[in-house]
Amino acid sequence: MAGTLLEGKAVAERLKEGIASEVAALKGRRGSSPKLVAVQIGENASSAVYIKNQKKAAESLGIGYELKTMPAGASQAEPEKLIRALNADASVTAVILQLPVPGQIDAKKLVNMISPDKDAEGMHPQNLGRILLGNFTVGPCTAMAVMELLESTGVTLYGKEAVVVGHSEIVGKPLALMLLNKFVTTTVCHIATGERGLLPEHVKRAEILVVAVGKAGIVKGDWIRPGAIVIDVGINRVGDTIVGDVEFEAAAAKASYITPVPGGVGPLTTAILMRNTVELFKAQVKG
Repeated sequence: MAGTLLEGKAVAERLKEGIASEVAALKGRRGSSPKLVAVQIGENASSAVYIKNQKKAAESLGIGYELKTMPAGASQAEPEKLIRALNADASVTAVILQLPVPGQIDAKKLVNMISPDKDAEGMHPQNLGRILLGNFTVGPCTAMAVMELLESTGVTLYGKEAVVVGHSEIVGKPLALMLLNKFVTTTVCHIATGERGLLPEHVKRAEILVVAVGKAGIVKGDWIRPGAIVIDVGINRVGDTIVGDVEFEAAAAKASYITPVPGGVGPLTTAILMRNTVELFKAQVKG
């Protein structure tokens, strides 16, 4: 069995087409468009790439975009003051804090300061709580990108056995809730699972496998259940090559669908960020 590649670009383009149409319609009715403001503290190469992609996507969709930068030596008080100002600015639809931030900055505190009504990444506790209740429109971009990829397969998720490897606040935990909301039987594995030597046992049961650890090859290809859908969120540099968390070739031989790395989840995250921005705009206009 050779797995069908689940490439994120095609799914992202379909999403963007819908977003562009919606933004144009909103502008026609309201005379205004959504605006996303990114806050960057210091400089980071990977963050710079993400910012470039955000700006390009926003401009192509008719969404306003502004980058607010601060030096790496900024104090905690400086971005806090900026976020308070952005929360109060009626012209700003959505705010995103670019990660990583310098060591002296408490990123979690800053994320929690962003108004839940302007939380572009869906990481405010109030928005995460809405996922728990199954009543949400915005959420963490990577977790929502995984759900879009799963739904693009056309496979019925109801009753499937899923295993999520990794329990971060931005991927594993919210994704587990999203899967549960779809009545997927969901197991979450983490460092303690691996320390007990139980990771292979759990992975082998998975009809849907999502791996988001950030460790190259942590999931072996021969663990994959035949016919499984494999979503590899990991991005790891090995020499001059970018690889995922799953041994790709061996896993692809057993999976029904599998994401490439790069080119799987990544291209979708920016599209989800734009969709979150539009959803926040619609809620603000309605309110």
